[in-house]
Amino acid sequence: MKKLIASILALGFCLVAFCGCITPGNDSTSSESSSTQIEMIDYAAQVKLDMNSETQKQKVTTVENYIDGDTTHFKVPTSIVDTGLLKARYLAVNTPESTGQIEPWGKKASDYTKAKLKSATDIIIETDGTDWAVDSTGERYLVWVWYKTAEMTDYRCVNIELLQEGLAVGSKASSTRYGEVCVKAIDQATTLKLHVHSNEKDPDYFYGTAIELDLRELRLNVEKYNGSRVAFEGYVTQYNNNGVFVEDYDEESDAYYGIYVFYGYDSTFVELLQEGNHVRIVGNVSAFNDSYQVSNLKYNAFKPNDPNNVKVLEGKRENTYLETTAATFYSNRQVTVVEEVDGEPEEVIKTLPYAKLALNTAIEMKNLKVKSMYTTSNGGNNEGAITITCEVDGQEIIVRTMKLYDENNNLITQDYFTGKTIDVKGIIDYYNNKPQIKVFELGDITLH
Repeated sequence: MKKLIASILALGFCLVAFCGCITPGNDSTSSESSSTQIEMIDYAAQVKLDMNSETQKQKVTTVENYIDGDTTHFKVPTSIVDTGLLKARYLAVNTPESTGQIEPWGKKASDYTKAKLKSATDIIIETDGTDWAVDSTGERYLVWVWYKTAEMTDYRCVNIELLQEGLAVGSKASSTRYGEVCVKAIDQATTLKLHVHSNEKDPDYFYGTAIELDLRELRLNVEKYNGSRVAFEGYVTQYNNNGVFVEDYDEESDAYYGIYVFYGYDSTFVELLQEGNHVRIVGNVSAFNDSYQVSNLKYNAFKPNDPNNVKVLEGKRENTYLETTAATFYSNRQVTVVEEVDGEPEEVIKTLPYAKLALNTAIEMKNLKVKSMYTTSNGGNNEGAITITCEVDGQEIIVRTMKLYDENNNLITQDYFTGKTIDVKGIIDYYNNKPQIKVFELGDITLH
């Protein structure tokens, strides 16, 4: 019996020893094991900025806007760009999207680039060839971005760092001037299964059933998302008829985008969607009154972190109304949208009315001279609402009020505005294909 037990134990030790020699597989445990056995090489340190090379270089003193991981706007001399604003698209890299339709690891890549540039005491942008070249949009300049902090003696290239950290995939990397090192950085990040090359979930990404995007993407391509369930962030600006207007600022286009969110008769959302709250909205896009809205919201109090929940991201802030002139209100804006061209997605520049782009956002307009008015009297819910035709700077501006009441709960009539000049705060709306400012409370109108 003792010999039998000894034989079984010996066999067990052999099996353990054999299993310990198996080559690691692709599961998360073996991935971590293999990663720790590989020494990570700092490829970014192997590339030095040569100030005497034939490339164009420009020292940057101001970052105008941090857009995402591979796009930044810099202030530069007008000798380089007439406007003084260079929209930089990083060479050799393609980071996951943190704007538009959001992708896993996009926020981390964006935060990485922003942190590196914010810590910098010096930033230099460099061309790949001898001239300043633009990408397919004709607006963004293709550059290498170098930075140095007070503790550093050499510049480091953010482009190569993003590849090295696994926060970007290569984009024609091998054909660039630093292509050899870029390819090595990509290969290493792939071997180590870092971020975009891993099977891990991004902790900053919501893995729900909805399409993750931002309000700019939703508003510019709303027809594409009609009938889809989407998720986006924004600030609640105004309550209206069992719903709220939500808007957010887009740095790249320097504009606000908004949409109406209908929550119906569920009182749960009254607390969540208070004016001024920064919120995450998850709902269905649908056509409504010649426009679009988001509805069918969900909230499960027993699962507060459910990615399909409406969620408050930050407490109340004071509402902001973008002061807007009549000239801006009726102006046109150029925006870049992604469309299908010959079966392939391509960035296209479009010219659209400002008021269409800023639909459902909060604005303020001053010194409107009241010219004429009429009051709705059809016996419906809007009976008593007033449409005010105004003039400012030679332009006609239509102000549409809801039913307004004074402090004694008396209905406000046209006499209140006759012969007056007014300042208004409201939401950009459209009626009969004409833009107007919709005002919801008497306190949002100041008389002169």
